[in-house]
Amino acid sequence: MANGEKWTDHWRCFVACGILVLSPFQYGVDFGLIGGLQAMVGFLKIFGYQAPNTALGWNLDTMRQQLISSLMTLGAFISSGTAGFAAIKLGRKGCLWVACGLCVVSNVIMMATENIGALYAGRFLIGLANGYFMTFSQLYIQESSPARYRGLFLTAFQFFTSFGTLIGTIIDWATAKRPDKSAYLIPLGMIYIIPVFLSVAMMFIPESPRWLINKGRYEEGRKALEWLRPKGALVNDEAAEIQAAIETEKELGSSVTALDMFRNPSDRRRTLLAVCAVTLQAASGSMFIIAYKAYFLGMSKVQDPFAMSNVLSTMGILAIFLNSLIVVRYGRRRVILMIGLGVCGILQLIIAVTYDKRPGETSTGTVLVALTCLYMMSYNGMISTYAWLAGGEMPSQRLRSYTFGLAAAAGFFFAWLTTFTAPYFINPQSLNWGPRYGYIWFPSCIVAGVWVFFFLPETKGRTLEEIDEMFEAKLSARKFRKHICVGHVPVDPKILNEDLRVSSEHEKSRADVQHAELEAKA
Repeated sequence: MANGEKWTDHWRCFVACGILVLSPFQYGVDFGLIGGLQAMVGFLKIFGYQAPNTALGWNLDTMRQQLISSLMTLGAFISSGTAGFAAIKLGRKGCLWVACGLCVVSNVIMMATENIGALYAGRFLIGLANGYFMTFSQLYIQESSPARYRGLFLTAFQFFTSFGTLIGTIIDWATAKRPDKSAYLIPLGMIYIIPVFLSVAMMFIPESPRWLINKGRYEEGRKALEWLRPKGALVNDEAAEIQAAIETEKELGSSVTALDMFRNPSDRRRTLLAVCAVTLQAASGSMFIIAYKAYFLGMSKVQDPFAMSNVLSTMGILAIFLNSLIVVRYGRRRVILMIGLGVCGILQLIIAVTYDKRPGETSTGTVLVALTCLYMMSYNGMISTYAWLAGGEMPSQRLRSYTFGLAAAAGFFFAWLTTFTAPYFINPQSLNWGPRYGYIWFPSCIVAGVWVFFFLPETKGRTLEEIDEMFEAKLSARKFRKHICVGHVPVDPKILNEDLRVSSEHEKSRADVQHAELEAKA
């Protein structure tokens, strides 16, 4: 980046990435809405059964609860797992347009039906859409943003995921007391807004330059970079560097297939790192709180669980905001992840012990809300952002769609596993553990933190090409931070212009001398 450049010089890149972060917003809205629907009397009258002995007076069959929440993540797992194949032909924007179409179709089905089978189908289809939303929006941001702003954009990515969840829970809270179908139909109607806007807005931004160059469309990729970068930026040099990195990787194999993720030690290491990094989110135990927070709080006899759900989402957003101001600038990702996992594990343990000793008391409900607020702040501020960011930076250039697609699929698979099994633990119809479910997630967080310490490299501030170089050098995880890359030295345009000026003056001086010598001979 040139000295003296301000973030406003990159305004077009900010606009493009700002449009794309509406994708995780859509995912967050859906997650926030569906968790609240399961605690709405209007929804339970149609898809549940009356249960006078429960705190809500109504309940949902454990299997139905599992499928309504987990089919979305199962769909996301399938679509993100096949992302590499779809990206070959459609590109980043094309796959996002597909996601918008699937989102609209699925919502029509969910709003029009009172049949549980059709509701399952709608949840699965919207999961396919969400898998594409989360995978291809991140790929676009990673491939289009300068290294200096990549962390900021992906912090915004997580912010909009959590902000979408908050909006979803607020909408649920506003309609929850309606006694009829409108209680859940109004929230579902909100799902149409973002896909329509996103479909139109993407017409005005370029495709990912790295994807275009990788597909052999060099000139289109260079023009995309020119659109995304400030006036006067060294676009030709950046495009040439991307092309060189892609050609270097292609020398490892004449064609690219999904199996290439595991053929050589470097790609195999990068694939496993990407998968494990994204899976850190599920390892923290966050998914059961995010997916079932209104139901979880309601069954724990917390007063006004919908209002408390809004508080939890707001605290998570506050943590991301503080993260963008402090941690993105000064913090190291490995350290932040380890601290976050440790704090979340301890909080899960305290929540479980507190409820285990004094279940059902009003004071216990107050403590649970406070501890869960701290948990959401720790999770959003120190785990969720950096898990996706680290997973997105690990893949190689030529295998990025396949590797990140697999990583996202693994993340969604473990999210599905959590949302599918959680009702067995928290539903009164089954084990009725409630908050004691935290006993399972304490050791999970500790194991994940130990993995980060020994295996996850520090890539803050590195270009994707520098990360390629360090992996090819086979550095251990703890050597990445201090390594000096020799193949990708940034060029300051001011120095370059000065060198060109001096060179021009030198050539002019030589020409004058030669002309004078010729005149003297004449």
